[in-house]
Amino acid sequence: MAVTARLPKREVNEPDVMHFNAFTDQAMTRASGAPLIHGNGVRLLRDATENYPAWIEAIESAREWIHFETYIIHDDKSGRLFGELLEAKAREGVKVRLMYDWVGSLGYRSWRFFRQLRRAGVEVRCFNPPGIEFPFTWFTRDHRKLIAVDGRIAYVTGLCVGDQWIGSPSKHTDPWRDNGVEIEGPALTEIERAFASSWATRGSPVPLDEIPRVGSLPRAGNVAVRVVAGAPNVGGLYRVDQLITTFARRSIWLEDAYFAGTSAYVEALRAAASAGVDVRLLLPGANDIPVMRAVSRAGLRPLLEAGVRVFEWNGSMMHAKTAVVDGRWARVGSTNLNIASWMNNWELDLIVENAGFAREIDQMFLGDLENSTEIVLNRNRPRAIAKRSSTYALGKGTATKTAAGVMRIGRAVRAAFTDRELGPAEAVLMFWSAIILIVLACAALLWPKFIAYPIAIVALWVSMLLLLRAARPKQRKKEESCPE
Repeated sequence: MAVTARLPKREVNEPDVMHFNAFTDQAMTRASGAPLIHGNGVRLLRDATENYPAWIEAIESAREWIHFETYIIHDDKSGRLFGELLEAKAREGVKVRLMYDWVGSLGYRSWRFFRQLRRAGVEVRCFNPPGIEFPFTWFTRDHRKLIAVDGRIAYVTGLCVGDQWIGSPSKHTDPWRDNGVEIEGPALTEIERAFASSWATRGSPVPLDEIPRVGSLPRAGNVAVRVVAGAPNVGGLYRVDQLITTFARRSIWLEDAYFAGTSAYVEALRAAASAGVDVRLLLPGANDIPVMRAVSRAGLRPLLEAGVRVFEWNGSMMHAKTAVVDGRWARVGSTNLNIASWMNNWELDLIVENAGFAREIDQMFLGDLENSTEIVLNRNRPRAIAKRSSTYALGKGTATKTAAGVMRIGRAVRAAFTDRELGPAEAVLMFWSAIILIVLACAALLWPKFIAYPIAIVALWVSMLLLLRAARPKQRKKEESCPE
């Protein structure tokens, strides 16, 4: 495969820029729950053409352990390439642990693929498969993408493992646009801890000797980073993403794959733009989850009216989750700008406070804009968003990210019952919502059992679960009261 080529080392190794004073540094630490760790070496990696070769080189160099956590691993050419590498290292005696998400890999995996990995000695775990006892936890996903090798080198990224990130010239499909970071130094302790925390949710924990102690790893550069390990109901990065809008003096540039910002976050961006900050948002022009483009567009009008510049990528899927502020502060990782990523999923992001690294992302962002189209308000209809002429082929997606747009749909529905004029994107959501309601209404009139039976089954199921959960405290109390 083309991804097997080796890349020359291109490190950012400039002294840390003390952009934040003691007060703002404290605010960032408390908001994120992640301390600022000095003495790291980092390298920005663009797309699979740079990420995959670096991953392969690190895996091949492993001597003690490989910790691999990904939302999706496909049973395709790319997936089998990495599968074979992991199998080979396991046979050499390296401890190989692989965690994938049940929903993320649904439709992309096969039981033979993972059976072969396990037979070779790879310890494979599936995150949060659906269960009868706890049905509502099914919506929590492991959306992290990380690789950690020997406590020596790690990768925090937005890329999963699959041919979409490679593209196919024979099929005239471009590779997905995405970013990752290679990191060495003391921050690897927090990355290994992040893996251990999610790994422990599905069985026995990672041995303590495979988690480097704080202060045990040598310096590898002069870059300061924060490792933000997102978990359900924590919201560390949600607080950071809002806080950083108040610190920005000059610019806030964002790339996001599944944008559905909350009202609070949208207002934070609007406030920054109104204060003269150059706020730009780059979104996919063609989304692997078709409804997400309409969901994202439904929330753009308030941003555009406040002066935020919005662009759409003119290519295949733009999957990056990247932010750069004032050319000095940057974030790369797995978290999207929506409530599912901020509050519901397990995520992992790297915050880098270094001017050299941030300048690289600045240049990368400006390069991406050259292959993008700006979305503007129509001068003749100030409340409408101008249409684009380009269209692209769309693929499959997951229900988890689609659920992140419920808030956007709710706003559009509220608009239907008020005097506010609908934009084109909101009209699309309204049209499809109406079609779905018509179908459900017709089904209820013609075949009442079609609606009633599923509701009854779900109600009985939930009621039985609630009764079982209610009885457990009494059972525990009875057991505790019994003499030994």
